[in-house]
Amino acid sequence: MSFLDKLERVFGRFAIPNLSLYLVIGQVFVLLMALLGRIDLNLCVLVPDLVKEGQWWRLITFWFMPPPPGLFGYIFIAFAWYMFYLMGSALEHYWGEFRYNLFLILGYMLTVAVAFITPESSVTNLYIAGSVFLAFAYLNPDFEFLIFFILPVKVKWLALITWIGYAYMAFRGDWAVRLQILGSVGNFLIFFSGDIIRSMGHGRRKMVRQVQTFAEAGEARHRCHVCGKTDRTNPEMDFRYCSKCAGDQCYCPEHIQNHVHVPAAEEKPKG
Repeated sequence: MSFLDKLERVFGRFAIPNLSLYLVIGQVFVLLMALLGRIDLNLCVLVPDLVKEGQWWRLITFWFMPPPPGLFGYIFIAFAWYMFYLMGSALEHYWGEFRYNLFLILGYMLTVAVAFITPESSVTNLYIAGSVFLAFAYLNPDFEFLIFFILPVKVKWLALITWIGYAYMAFRGDWAVRLQILGSVGNFLIFFSGDIIRSMGHGRRKMVRQVQTFAEAGEARHRCHVCGKTDRTNPEMDFRYCSKCAGDQCYCPEHIQNHVHVPAAEEKPKG
């Protein structure tokens, strides 16, 4: 029984079903309150220095920060909610409620932990949502999205773009950004490092088998004892073996009747 199985036996009854739906509902509520002027979104962002001053609610409210509007405004926000719910529900169905809960909680804990390393920085849930996307893409690489409802793109290519974007931001960004990326990538690696290592080992074994297959395919089955022609260099020839020669001596059509028989002393050892 694995460590996760043991944890699930003990804490599984506390898992929250449909957690993605509740997070989306919470974000919808926060956005509506902000639009009505009842909530200032700046008070929801996690800022560790302000948490130390007593604004403890930031540890909870940053979970419910709505996505940034981007170029398409609230249409993009609605689409982001839909995609988060879709991918989160798929992960919950694949892992089960407890493991999906644990995945999000680990993302939360890592995000909060690295945030306190740069306590003056502002932190949202953006990279936690990113870890959900990367996990979904890893498990469903051939799932297709319709970009602008027209262009089909497999999620593995979008995930590759995301990884490249993370690498670029880690290279060009400040330490606050690097640590937030590290938190989300760490969450992903905790769950998938074993699978990645096994896949690398399987890929290496497969490559070795392919090399051996190619090497075996490159060896000629028949080689003329006189001129060295083979069934690979001259596939049109009909190679034959001489019964009067010692050993299994092969000859091309030109030399099967025109050669000096191999005596026993010249016979090649077998094996």
